[in-house]
Amino acid sequence: MAGARPARAAVLCGLAGWLPPRIVTNDELSTYLDTSDEWIATRTGIRQRHFADPGQATSDLAVEAGRRALESAGTGRVDAVVVATTTPDRSCPATAPLVAHRLGLTGVAAFDVSAVCTGFVYGLATAAGLITAGVAERVLLIGADTYTSIIDPLDRANAIIFGDGAGAVVLRAGDADEPGVIGHFDLGSDGAEEEMIMVAAGGSRQRSRRDEQPSHADRHFSMQGRAVFRHAITRMSTSVRASLAAADWKVDDVDHLVPHQANQRILRAVADDLGLPRERCVSNVESVGNTGAASIPLALADAAAGNVIEPGDRVLLTAFGGGLTWGSCVLRWPDLTPRTPTASAAAAPVTAQEGGPLAP
Repeated sequence: MAGARPARAAVLCGLAGWLPPRIVTNDELSTYLDTSDEWIATRTGIRQRHFADPGQATSDLAVEAGRRALESAGTGRVDAVVVATTTPDRSCPATAPLVAHRLGLTGVAAFDVSAVCTGFVYGLATAAGLITAGVAERVLLIGADTYTSIIDPLDRANAIIFGDGAGAVVLRAGDADEPGVIGHFDLGSDGAEEEMIMVAAGGSRQRSRRDEQPSHADRHFSMQGRAVFRHAITRMSTSVRASLAAADWKVDDVDHLVPHQANQRILRAVADDLGLPRERCVSNVESVGNTGAASIPLALADAAAGNVIEPGDRVLLTAFGGGLTWGSCVLRWPDLTPRTPTASAAAAPVTAQEGGPLAP
């Protein structure tokens, strides 16, 4: 109908990241692991990552990122707080209510989303749903993980990949034709492959076997690397195409692909599979590693602060994680002022093409 108001939508209006100050280089890891800077960089594209200090929990990182995102949005109040994480402070209760309380948001809706490395995209869909349904006017979404709390530090396969960090966004109610609208999601899962990425012990499955004590390996994160590599490329590429079709975008319309920062090889392979020039694939994995649910907002904050992503650009987000889970969504970048992680944080964002020599 002529003159009808555009549909209610969720609009990105605040963005920030936070990384714990401790930087761990490949050279430091090589002092107690059978590896080297060259070996790690060649196979993953990672040069360093950030580790939480002893006693520092996921909520501590989430609060810092959340506070900065609220400052970026120019607001001190939201109606809901959603925390996407695989490493909650406790198995019960959820981490989000504590984060909300520490941010002075006691009384608002607060809950966790658990979708491993796809958690931020699932969280975006959840936060957007709260807004479009009229439940909330503003939502703070935080992706935060402290993978060092669940990874065996002597497990060379995983210890070299993961780091700790948090990234956050604020969404507000707006119109569907505004820049910054979050939309055209594609989400999926395959629980038949749950053992591909998992921590076997700690949940009701293991605890129900009261006469069995979990092994050291079962207490820590495990990942079937080769299978994950194949699935990640296939699932993210397929999901991206579904989001593009829903948005009526072509691959050539995409100015920036911002994938979950798993490792540089996967990022390159996804871009190549889509036929997207590698220089359009945003990556900061070299300097932060794989930060789980925090990886996409951290990459966005770095890219926006460095003017890699500018207002009006068409941006595509995609992720893959344990569950298995995967998801993608699109948005046209708004005019906002992001808060970068820390003064000692990662170097300027790099593209997949600039990430150094990698095996194909």
